[in-house]
Amino acid sequence: MSRPTTRPATLEDVARAAGVSRSTASRVIAGTGFASPAARDRVVAAADRLGYVPNQAARALVRGAGVRLVIAVTGADATVLDDPYVDRVVGAAARVCAPHGIGVALEWLSLRAPTGLRRLGEDRGVCGMVLVNTTEPVLDAVPAGLRGRVASIGIGSATVPSFDVDNGGGADAVLRHLHDSGRRRIAMVTGPRWLSCAGRSVTAYRALMRAAGLPVRLVAGDFTAARGGRAALEVLTRWPETDAIFAASDATAFGVISALRGRGLRVPGDVAVAGFDDIPYAAVSTPALTTATHPVRRIATAAATAVLDGRRVPPVTAFPSTLVARESA
Repeated sequence: MSRPTTRPATLEDVARAAGVSRSTASRVIAGTGFASPAARDRVVAAADRLGYVPNQAARALVRGAGVRLVIAVTGADATVLDDPYVDRVVGAAARVCAPHGIGVALEWLSLRAPTGLRRLGEDRGVCGMVLVNTTEPVLDAVPAGLRGRVASIGIGSATVPSFDVDNGGGADAVLRHLHDSGRRRIAMVTGPRWLSCAGRSVTAYRALMRAAGLPVRLVAGDFTAARGGRAALEVLTRWPETDAIFAASDATAFGVISALRGRGLRVPGDVAVAGFDDIPYAAVSTPALTTATHPVRRIATAAATAVLDGRRVPPVTAFPSTLVARESA
């Protein structure tokens, strides 16, 4: 039986060519359910002859396996989705999913009420989920139907494995570099207090200051350049003799540098500045930024792979962070 050559073969074409019903052709192609050996042979031959390529997405929906991986990012508001960090997570997940015919979707979860998880758990199109900026309320809200199909970039639980950077170790390396270079009046601009990773950096800072017998000088930040600039001005107002500022993210550090220059201070001549993340711009900024590595692509790849594979993985996987010393400190 002939068919137009201007479009790809459909399952209906295969069924007609094989002389079977569409449901029989579907069972043979999907490898599920009963079909007689003769019908199976005719369907396979027709599919080969017509060059039929199964619609993997449609088959996944029929099986209830889902056709997209959701990257669910927790934040105070939807602007958290604008973070370049999120772009890198989505890009890495897409590379993992593409060979399997699975798409990637981005969702915002409210910090106060992550109720969107319930809706996602009921969506048959969702094959799994990677949580970003994970909090305990988010972990508690993961629907039972998604258990075993969720990974976290951040804290995890008994049923949700965690993948994250050892930012405590990275922060310690940066702070020791500042101390070893002779800086003694070191202030820190933190990340959001509700994030566990932000707390680990603060713990490393407090530990080094305490061990060195130096004063603790903390100012709250939120990983943005705008807040970094305001925090730097607060540091100068409260502790004008500060000779180094460690920012919990590179974006924050760039805001700090801009504010210091606005006050006529030299970096690193008057105040050394260091960040965390080693984003691409850090190497070409002026001055080039001292920072610590954050292997976002490797972390997101591991998390997405764990969800798609469905195999048991260690409850916590921490990726090392290392010092990258440049001109700013």
